[in-house]
Amino acid sequence: MSLRIYGNRLLKTLPGQATRPTIARVREALFNIWQGKISGCRWLDICTGSGSMGAEALCRGASFVVGMERSSQAYRIIQENWQKVATHDQKYQILKGDVLKQLPKLAGQQFDRIYFDPPYASELYAPVLEAIAQYQLLETNGEIAVEHDSESWNAPNITAWEICRQKTYGNTGLTFYRVVENGE
Repeated sequence: MSLRIYGNRLLKTLPGQATRPTIARVREALFNIWQGKISGCRWLDICTGSGSMGAEALCRGASFVVGMERSSQAYRIIQENWQKVATHDQKYQILKGDVLKQLPKLAGQQFDRIYFDPPYASELYAPVLEAIAQYQLLETNGEIAVEHDSESWNAPNITAWEICRQKTYGNTGLTFYRVVENGE
């Protein structure tokens, strides 16, 4: 199976529902919202799946993309997809394994844009968002977009962050967080 992204490029995906690529409508909406903020950015893609969001960020000029994925099969497909779209001056890294064990390895780095899309029924939302805040992975002027089920979403309250927008696309929701500026 394949998936089309920015510039009409084809990406491989895993067969079946092992990974759930972000639907084109949501992907397009996210990149429209973040338009003008992708080129040169540092992008973190958590629960990467097929790697479509990170690949799209690379196609739109992100300078550094990090992906996190538990599945070995998906890891190989992400590697292949990102190698296909990255230019010689772009860097990418894929961390394989449990996201909560991988996040501490990024301590000391910061990302301008973070995309987090776990399996909707998982218990990952609050612990992962808390870990991102704990390790200060989100750049002060950056944003994180969390993909979730629009019906059952209960946004975690993260100290020092605020929800800056929420969007719904059918059964899919996106909640955006940013760092609260001093005293605001």
